[in-house]
Amino acid sequence: PSCRPTASSRASWDRHCTPSPRTMALAACSSSLLARPIAGFSGSSRGVRRASSRHPMRVVAASKGEVTLLDYGAGNVRSVRNAIIKLGFTVKDVTTAEEILCADKLIFPGVGAFGSAMEILKQRGLVDPLKEYCASGKPFMGVCLGLQLLFDGSEESGGVEGLGIIPGTVRKFTGDDLIVPHIGWNTLEVKKNSGLLSDVPPNDRLYFVHSYRATPEPKNKDWILATCDYGGEFVAAVQKGEVCALQFHPEKSGARGIGIFKNFLEGNVAETDTPVVKSSASGTDKGLARRVIACLDVRSNDNGDLVVTKGDSYDVREKSEGGDVRNLGKPVELAKKYYDQGADEVAFLNITGYRDLPLNDAPMLEVLKRSSETVFVPLTVGGGIRDFTDSNGKSYTSLEVASAYFLSGADKISIGSDAVYVAEKYYATQKTKDGTTSVEQISARYGAQAVVISIDPRRVWVKGPKDTKNKVVESTKKKGPNGETCCWWQCTVKG
Repeated sequence: PSCRPTASSRASWDRHCTPSPRTMALAACSSSLLARPIAGFSGSSRGVRRASSRHPMRVVAASKGEVTLLDYGAGNVRSVRNAIIKLGFTVKDVTTAEEILCADKLIFPGVGAFGSAMEILKQRGLVDPLKEYCASGKPFMGVCLGLQLLFDGSEESGGVEGLGIIPGTVRKFTGDDLIVPHIGWNTLEVKKNSGLLSDVPPNDRLYFVHSYRATPEPKNKDWILATCDYGGEFVAAVQKGEVCALQFHPEKSGARGIGIFKNFLEGNVAETDTPVVKSSASGTDKGLARRVIACLDVRSNDNGDLVVTKGDSYDVREKSEGGDVRNLGKPVELAKKYYDQGADEVAFLNITGYRDLPLNDAPMLEVLKRSSETVFVPLTVGGGIRDFTDSNGKSYTSLEVASAYFLSGADKISIGSDAVYVAEKYYATQKTKDGTTSVEQISARYGAQAVVISIDPRRVWVKGPKDTKNKVVESTKKKGPNGETCCWWQCTVKG
């Protein structure tokens, strides 16, 4: 096929794929602010569960080349892009259907809902080119939803047809007391030897975040490269020739994940007949691991620079003369430090008191962009994610604010004060949802796994359970100001 885009195909792409001017404006907001200089545990709880990024990685200069990236605008692919660049390759974004067929190597990262992803692919005329590309046998890697879309269909979104490349249906996790989504670092059960996973030792852990999964069955057995267990066995990786896909996120799995990208990009994906080395681990050495999350409170100091700070009840100013904001370091540098030490995730909470649109008030976008270049574990950001009307009278939805954060490198957004108002509205309307709240809109667009609710609680002391309608706990160590021994926990807003 011709590799030159047609006028009609380019017009279709521009119409459906280009981010809205409002989102682009948010992502590029306040260039003068972003131009400012940004000021500001020993080991991982996983042990061998994820290799520390301190281990050096070899990059073979001779293997550099161009990689085509299919970004359909459904979430954060910045880390995938950064992983490719880190390994010495250049990235070419798909702008036409023809460019898929002309690609030498194609990576398809996906997040969000199955139904909306398929709808976008159909609108842009990408379904048949994707099928044709995979049928050609050329190097292909799908990530997360990029794996699920290869199957016949999914029960998500009311039942939607997929690309039909791999037999089987994607279904939601089910099980007694099973927490959904499946989020965290989990182990693989490798079914056949492949160069793709050659750098992942038995019982090592990789990062998963999803609510739906495909399951192994006889008709897709020849595709299964590895499985994982969460309420039952599910498909974690597939491969046939040079066409492969992963349910986990290699770009968020530290050095091991970057190694998987390296093997794919350098063509080290051949399957072998050598016996698979089975893990001898059992019990707590398998399955989901406890996570170490580095949480950084970030705030603008009096010079307008972002610094990592800490204080008592949001009082983060030094007690000495001058009373400047306590500066514990630069956010980008500290995020990289904690990642190198083995943190599973890094969370930024911007506690700046917003007088205007948060993305105009501090260069948090730049922190995310720069952090995603060196930190290959999940990045969460919170602070001011709600509907806003700026000082010029222009209104922005919480979804637009969140979209700008995702575009800049965030994997999750954290909602604090606005979540309290959402809950109050939910109970006030007899537990009905209307789809207009920040939690609902962002979850619908990017998936429930991309929304974190952060609660700041405080004690409210009472004489006994009869003094309040709320659930009361008895305190054995601490008493209230009048000697009360009972309290309930109140969600607070605005710090």
